[in-house]
Amino acid sequence: MKPVAVFLLTLSLCAPALAQAPDRSPLPSPRPATTDRAATPPGAADAPRTAQVVIRAGAHAPRQSLRPMQRPGGSPAPARAAAQMAARSAAADAPVATGETVQVIERSGLFGLGRRTVEVRTIAGATRLAVVRSLRPQIRPDGLERQVRAVAARTTPSRVAQPGRRGSLCGRPGIVGETLSPITGRIQGCGIAEPVRVREIDGVTLNQPATINCDAARALQEWLNEGAIPAVGRTGGGIASLRVVASYSCRTRNSRPGARLSEHSTGNAIDIAAIGLVNGQELSVLTDWRRGSTGRLMQRLHRAACGPFGTVLGPNSDRFHQDHFHFDVAGYRSGPYCR
Repeated sequence: MKPVAVFLLTLSLCAPALAQAPDRSPLPSPRPATTDRAATPPGAADAPRTAQVVIRAGAHAPRQSLRPMQRPGGSPAPARAAAQMAARSAAADAPVATGETVQVIERSGLFGLGRRTVEVRTIAGATRLAVVRSLRPQIRPDGLERQVRAVAARTTPSRVAQPGRRGSLCGRPGIVGETLSPITGRIQGCGIAEPVRVREIDGVTLNQPATINCDAARALQEWLNEGAIPAVGRTGGGIASLRVVASYSCRTRNSRPGARLSEHSTGNAIDIAAIGLVNGQELSVLTDWRRGSTGRLMQRLHRAACGPFGTVLGPNSDRFHQDHFHFDVAGYRSGPYCR
């Protein structure tokens, strides 16, 4: 079929639809205006109208604003508040106002470290909104230092006085000192259930009281009577004292981070740095361990402790024991550990 014939056929089929097409757009007509046309400005007849909504309060509506009432003594206007703030800033460095008294109190710091000066200001005629007492913390009481030291006494019993009962201890008349109340350590695993503080053993005094348990106290007595006293004999008049450098202490082995708890932390151990003689001389682990005949005597004292004590350490063990003997009553399946 020729293109001209196709065009004519299509035009004849669309002619009825074109004859019935509307003469206007099918869009809806504008909504009628809701306001009075008299209020419409000239030249705005076709402008969209706006409705005025009036809300009338009901019978239960409050008669005034529900906002909080102004605090008594406050400033109602922002300008007045700004003026008062400026006045306070200007008067910050001014002398004390009439009716205000200043009291200066001097207090010493904790453990006597430095001094503190405290100013206490009292203002007469304060408003009813003022607090009765300052909200700042109270001045540290003078007795706080004694209270802190009393608490510290419970954690370091070998260096401070503890309540106890004097006399023979651990069922041995020769062990002199006091029984103490149970010690609880600051680290889990520390502490002594039945501690004693030993001052003297069979006439041999300890230069400082040793807080240990009864097992360690009896082992120390056995070492003195069966090993140390016979080994020293009449040298320098015999043994008069022991220089104790450590007993109970809640710490790790050699105070190293992450190490196991020391036997000192349970009262099993005692450290001795020197043997005092009657003539005033002293056999020191640090200076006499490798000194001729005196060194051989010190080594005999070290060997004599192996048996009464489960662990005996000296200068030949490690770098931590160059200046003292470490004795403890820890038990081992293989027998005493002595180095």
